[in-house]
Amino acid sequence: MNKKFWATTFTLTGTIIGAGILGLPFIFAKSGWLAGLFWLIVLGAVMMFVNLAFGEITLRTRGRHQLSGYAEKYLGTWGKRIMFFAMIFGVYSALLAYLIGEGESLSRLFPGNINPIFLAATFWLIMTLLLREGLKGLKKVETWGVIAVITIVIGIFIKFLPQIKPSNLMTSNLSQFTLPIGIVMFAFLGFTSIPELRQEIKGQEKLLKRAIILGSLIPIILYILFTAVFVGILGNEVTEVATLSFGPIITILGIFTMLTSYFVLSYSLKDTFKFDLKTSKTINFIFTSFVPLILYIIIAQYKVLGFASILGIGGVISVGLTGILILLIGKRAKTSKRNKNDPEIKMPINWLIIIILSIIFLSGIILQFSH
Repeated sequence: MNKKFWATTFTLTGTIIGAGILGLPFIFAKSGWLAGLFWLIVLGAVMMFVNLAFGEITLRTRGRHQLSGYAEKYLGTWGKRIMFFAMIFGVYSALLAYLIGEGESLSRLFPGNINPIFLAATFWLIMTLLLREGLKGLKKVETWGVIAVITIVIGIFIKFLPQIKPSNLMTSNLSQFTLPIGIVMFAFLGFTSIPELRQEIKGQEKLLKRAIILGSLIPIILYILFTAVFVGILGNEVTEVATLSFGPIITILGIFTMLTSYFVLSYSLKDTFKFDLKTSKTINFIFTSFVPLILYIIIAQYKVLGFASILGIGGVISVGLTGILILLIGKRAKTSKRNKNDPEIKMPINWLIIIILSIIFLSGIILQFSH
């Protein structure tokens, strides 16, 4: 495979692996690791299917769009509004979680009692400056960031494997069996990067399907290894931001995972305002960069929501609504006469599949708020 294939694959992997991976061990410790493993596999497969369906949509459709743009084209104004809400809710939830996680992680690395809010704001400034490089900056951040994440997670697993207690992985709590659904959904949130993949692999579209499959599969494997280490060693003692349970080297892992995802989601948000909403550069900059920072400062200062709560709520609402809409768009895109009839990806999207997956997504929303 060539460099363009791997850059595209890592863009998806880097978007998916963000703050979600840091919240998984905490929730898995409460539900039981086996319950978490079940949801990783089931929801991981569902999300891979939806990612491929969205990949097909981007290949069939002329012009460049983001999620809300595709929704407007195929579902009309109502679709655009719901999609825009779902995307904004999910992206802002993610960016908030990343800023909280980065602030806490960086405060553990630097000596002295440096305010996490100051460190998070510094991280925000660096990411904002990187956004000016556009797709070129995206490729640099994703490729090296994801390679670092994969290397560190595998290294952690190998190093701590002898310390894992099998008994910690065999525990189960049936009353909390559905608890991980929200954070697991969030941990697989990567829809917004699919249009960027289409741009990155331009000219070699036949490789897009493999890039999406591999880009979706890598996180599943890494999540299994990552949670096995933390739950297997610490049991119920895992902290809400998992990497803070260990030393500085592992804390750096958390910083890398959030760095790559923060960049891609901000880039996708920027594209939404630019291509779908046709906003000015000033409005684009305010909503892409300043709004997440302001929301973070408010939440961090007044402790309105915790790290895990943001992940769970953001996951079920954004993934649930977006997933359903993507399936509806996919079905409509197949029948549009103006579209490409022979795309490089073809997914079996029919009403039975749409109903089954919609029930899964809606159940996730209901169960998240029932806990």
